[in-house]
Amino acid sequence: MDAAPGGWADPGDSPAQAVEREIREESGYLAHTVKLAACYDRDRRHFPPFYFSIYKLFFICELTGGAPAPSLETSEIAFFAEDQIPAELSTGRVTLEEIAMLFAHHKNSELPTEFD
Repeated sequence: MDAAPGGWADPGDSPAQAVEREIREESGYLAHTVKLAACYDRDRRHFPPFYFSIYKLFFICELTGGAPAPSLETSEIAFFAEDQIPAELSTGRVTLEEIAMLFAHHKNSELPTEFD
């Protein structure tokens, strides 16, 4: 299933360090965190209940180097235009609505951070 890079923060990671590490581990690319686009409570976003509370943080990042490199967690690396998101999207990880929000923040850096 297709999904954007993501995962859990390791102990001692700041949110920016965690997203930059996840991008590197899952794609091979190096990135710099530019902006927090959204902070959502997972349970308020129509996901199945989980054992504990989870906040989903969505960042806008810029690539700074690296090259595509599949890993234990990823078999392929690809970029998609907004109108070409794969149908096999892992909506348990990220939804089309969340991807649309990220494209909006990428196009307009002046949008405020969204949260609930």
